[in-house]
Order: sequence, then structure tokens, then C-alpha cells
Amino acid sequence: MGSLRKHLRETHSEVDTGPLNDILFILLMFFLLISTLANPNVIKTNLPKGKSDTKMRQSVTIGLNKDGKLFMGQLPITFSQLDSVVKREAEKVKPDTLSIVIAADTLAHYGDVFKIFYAAKKAGAKAGFNVTPK
Repeated sequence: MGSLRKHLRETHSEVDTGPLNDILFILLMFFLLISTLANPNVIKTNLPKGKSDTKMRQSVTIGLNKDGKLFMGQLPITFSQLDSVVKREAEKVKPDTLSIVIAADTLAHYGDVFKIFYAAKKAGAKAGFNVTPK
């Protein structure tokens, strides 16, 4: 009987994990490939389409120097002509596409700048500043 106990102590029961490692590696590769190839946009939605005829902004620069003189581009204009000039420029382009860029001197009166804003608003144009730091 002693030899049987000695024989049982010498034999060790082990599980071979080599095939298990292979199976786990194959499963890992499978899930990695599937997760990369999966389409993230599973839900189908109808997205809005834009028109091919998009509005392009047309800009006109109105300058105001420190002496209070107005210029449309290089052409000198007066405050009495301002409304008609802005309205004429707004009629040349599609509605809501005219931008008035105000290039005012830092020493110009702010009341004159607001007159340009008001003329742009009456014509249906957007107005903004052209700021160049010194």
C-alpha cells in the first residue's frame, strides 16, 4: 500500500492551457475586427439638404475719416447721399446678402458711425467694423 501512496504523490494532475490560449486569441481578434468594421451609423436618419444656390455675401466698404468725410471704396460721398447709395447697392444683389463694412477712424464721431449702421439697417444689409489695431 505504501507504493500506491507514493505513486499518487508523484503524479500531478495538470490541465494543458495551450489550446485555450489559441481559442482566446482567435476570439480577441474576431471581436477587434468586428468592432472596427461595424458601421457606427446604424440609425438611418434623413439629414437636411442644402440648396446648391447658396447666398454669397457681397460686401461694400464705407470709410469714415477723422474729419467726418465718407467714402464708399475710394469714391467720396456725403451723409445726405448715404441712404440712397446703400439702398442702390442693396438692390444690386440678392436680398439679405449685402454686408456693409465700416472702416471708421478711431477719432471719428461715434454718432456718424451709427448713421452708417442705420442706413444699412434701412436697406436690409448687415453692418460690421473693419478693425485694424495700431
